[in-house]
Amino acid sequence: MDRLFISSLWLIVLDQLSKHIIHGTKNYGAAFGILQGYRIIFIIIGLAALWILIYNKKHFHDLGIYGYVLLISGTIGNLIDRIFLGYVRDFINVGFWPSFNLADTFNTIGVFLIIIYFWEKT
Repeated sequence: MDRLFISSLWLIVLDQLSKHIIHGTKNYGAAFGILQGYRIIFIIIGLAALWILIYNKKHFHDLGIYGYVLLISGTIGNLIDRIFLGYVRDFINVGFWPSFNLADTFNTIGVFLIIIYFWEKT
């Protein structure tokens, strides 16, 4: 099996296991709880993002591939929640910032790594 697939699978399992063990808040919206009630739109956007990432996998190398794996894992982790539960489970709370989860963390770090990757390529 592909190393990237196995890495993503481990991160998705870690995200889902953490959400199962640590009960937190139910986020029916997007980041910061905005746009609540648009579940179907978020699912469509998530699936479209996955398709774009998978289709463009060949463009990622070196640092970008780590961002790719994190972004795929985070997107799938939150899609699982949205599709099967109707909301995303958030449980990390740092006080001054809205609650989030591991998938959100994977997405954020993944996007930054991909930005750095493409920045360095130019």
